[in-house]
Amino acid sequence: MKANISVLVSGGGTNLQALIDAQKSGIITSGEINLVISNNPNAYALERAKTNGIKTAVCNKKELGNAFEDELIKILDENKTDIIVLAGFMCILSEQFTTKYANRIINVHPSLIPSFCGKGFYGLRVHEEALKYGVKVTGATVHFVNEIPDGGKIIMQKAVEIKDGDTPEILQKRVMKEAEWKILPLSLEKVCKEIINAGE
Repeated sequence: MKANISVLVSGGGTNLQALIDAQKSGIITSGEINLVISNNPNAYALERAKTNGIKTAVCNKKELGNAFEDELIKILDENKTDIIVLAGFMCILSEQFTTKYANRIINVHPSLIPSFCGKGFYGLRVHEEALKYGVKVTGATVHFVNEIPDGGKIIMQKAVEIKDGDTPEILQKRVMKEAEWKILPLSLEKVCKEIINAGE
């Protein structure tokens, strides 16, 4: 028995690729990615999913407006989703949504929460702020998602050293490689295992 994983994406899908690779290499064994949903019909992440034979769906917030989350829930439930991974998903989900899937949504954030997180902290801005502040160590955090942006319970963290001469772009790449792409698959496997064990 495996947990059904749905991955929500908005862009290039580098974190999705890390999960696909982890599934192929046997890091993720307790779950299987069987659906990738994007709010952006042009997201390259959809191509990555198709290349790997994973079902895709588009749930366009601009077109759906207030019906966006209802449509999202419908797609997730039709595919019997056990766990949702936000992998560079650029939509804030409502309390109603996060409560429905309590302890079933995980996200990776490119800093060591509680530093440089919360509303407005995403993408390069997180790394710009870390460099501006002068911290010597940053990293990534995988956490459960609740109604507060970056406010859910922490599952795993990994530190990454900041080096002299780092730009936000260089730092972003290092955090992805050394932290995000390592702890996201490990956290997902951990949560999938817990879901299966609870269901037995």
